[in-house]
Amino acid sequence: MSFTIYPAIDMRDGKCVRLLQGDYTKETVYGDSPYEMASQFVEQGAKWIHMVDLDGAKAGNPVNDRFVLQVARELNVRVQIGGGIRSAKDVEYYLSQGVDRVILGSAAIHQPSFVREMLSKYGSKIAIGLDAKDGYVATEGWMETSTVKATLLGKELADAGAKTFIFTDIATDGMLSGPNVEATVELARVTGVAVIASGGVSSTADLKKLRKFSAEGVAGSIVGKAIYTNKINLASALKEVY
Repeated sequence: MSFTIYPAIDMRDGKCVRLLQGDYTKETVYGDSPYEMASQFVEQGAKWIHMVDLDGAKAGNPVNDRFVLQVARELNVRVQIGGGIRSAKDVEYYLSQGVDRVILGSAAIHQPSFVREMLSKYGSKIAIGLDAKDGYVATEGWMETSTVKATLLGKELADAGAKTFIFTDIATDGMLSGPNVEATVELARVTGVAVIASGGVSSTADLKKLRKFSAEGVAGSIVGKAIYTNKINLASALKEVY
């Protein structure tokens, strides 16, 4: 399995921001234009952009969608989007307008039949975002923690047709403390499908550590804060880690 680096653009109020461990009160603004940020990533060689609508995650419906569609339509890059996608209409809206992959997160807990329906209809164009706190799935923009184990839900959804999971260990997100490699690999082994790691990546060495498990299903990594704080040079990482 190949290994893909996904530079991240988290959007709030139309700006590029990063939150610390998903805390909306711990926000740093890194740019005024998601489109310009995406353009820079594409110039450096990115094949995919990972976009998150933070306002949408809170509101329960797309809020910053115009920026997502602008990137998908105007730049030569594949786009995956998460945040606030809770209905078939939202999924169809994005996929019909050039977005390559839609991420369903909280819906996996609260709307299981909807998620299964979308997996059946769209297959690999749906990714499941599994955000975990101490091994349990967190929902509603990480404001709530469920009683469901991430590995258990992952296995159920893989059996229902999920091809890609995006796994975030909330404890590592935005901390630049290194990804939770062990939990990421465990999810890949349990589900037998592709898992994209998210949270904690602070260096090219972290990416190489994850890539070692590509044969076991670790298919890539989302990188956010490390790029914005210049701990990782995206162009160099893209060359080194492939």
